[in-house]
Amino acid sequence: MLGLIQRVSSASVSVEQRVVGQIQPGLLLLLGVEKDDTQARADRLLDKVIKYRVFNDADGKMNLALADTGGDLLVVSQFTLAADTSRGLRPSFSTAAPPLEAETLYHYFLDRARQRLSGNLASGEFGADMQVSLCNDGPVTFLLQS
Repeated sequence: MLGLIQRVSSASVSVEQRVVGQIQPGLLLLLGVEKDDTQARADRLLDKVIKYRVFNDADGKMNLALADTGGDLLVVSQFTLAADTSRGLRPSFSTAAPPLEAETLYHYFLDRARQRLSGNLASGEFGADMQVSLCNDGPVTFLLQS
């Protein structure tokens, strides 16, 4: 399971010009599900997302995590993260999980996040054509793997 996190001052996701999820300061997570991913991997990635220290402390050092700040989390499914780009000039999606499996793990991830977060949780719509808007704070962006 892959997660691209971006520290944001705000972010939103829209489907057909309708905002379906939005957050204030926190993290935008683009979530990619691969073939062999499991609930255990989803739990490990969620733990990393919540505990990864990307927010500044009083001294301006990245020592605080989402769990420390009570910030918001916006989760957007992003199957293209699971693309194999090692050969040629066109991505292969042979490593991505089939849509039904990926959707199941995506919703599992959201359910677990609801249980663990103190801040606002928002999400996109799995499989929809989405437009994501964000104000990347820093910019701060990390690729996490479980």
